[in-house]
Amino acid sequence: MKRPLEMAHDFLAEVVTQDDIVVDATMGNGHDTLFLAKISKKVYAFDIQEQALEKTQDRLNEAGLENVQLILQGHETLDQFVTEAKAGIFNLGYLPSADKSVITQPQTTIEALEKLCGLLVKGGRIAIMIYYGHEGGDLEKDAVLDFVSQLKQQEYTVAIYRTLNQVNNPPFLVMIEKLERYRHG
Repeated sequence: MKRPLEMAHDFLAEVVTQDDIVVDATMGNGHDTLFLAKISKKVYAFDIQEQALEKTQDRLNEAGLENVQLILQGHETLDQFVTEAKAGIFNLGYLPSADKSVITQPQTTIEALEKLCGLLVKGGRIAIMIYYGHEGGDLEKDAVLDFVSQLKQQEYTVAIYRTLNQVNNPPFLVMIEKLERYRHG
C-alpha cells in the first residue's frame, strides 16, 4: 500500500508534463520541489524560512536542476508570481528538523488554496498533505476540510486518502482535481 505522500506524487505525476508550470506551496526540505522539478517545465516554490530555501537549493544543485524559482514568502502570495498552474502541492504543519513553533496557518493556507484553485488549468490537480499532530494542527486540518468540501462539484472533484487504523494523528492526503469540463446533471 502506498503512503499518502507517495500517492500525492503519483496523483500529480499523472497530469504534469515537461510543458507545465507547477507550485510547491510549502518548500520545506525540498523533496517535493525536487520531484516536481524533474517532471515539469517550471516550479515556483514558497517558504517563509531561510533554512528551507537553503536545503532546497542544495538538493536542486545536487540534481543539476535549474527550472525552479525559490521564493522566500508565504504561499498566500503565489498569485504575485504565478498566472496559471497545472499542479500544486502543500505539506501542512512545520518544517522537520526546524523550529516546530513555525507552522502553516489556517488563514494563509486557505488564502493560498483559493488562489491556486483559481489559477489551476482544467485537468490540473492539487495535493494537500495534512500533518496535524502538533499544536494548532487540528484547526488547520478542519479549515482545509471545510474549504475543500465547499468547492463546487461541477468544477472540482475532491477526495481523501488516509489510513484508518493508525494512532498518533497519521498524516493524510486531500486531492483536488479541476474538472476538464462542467458536468450537467
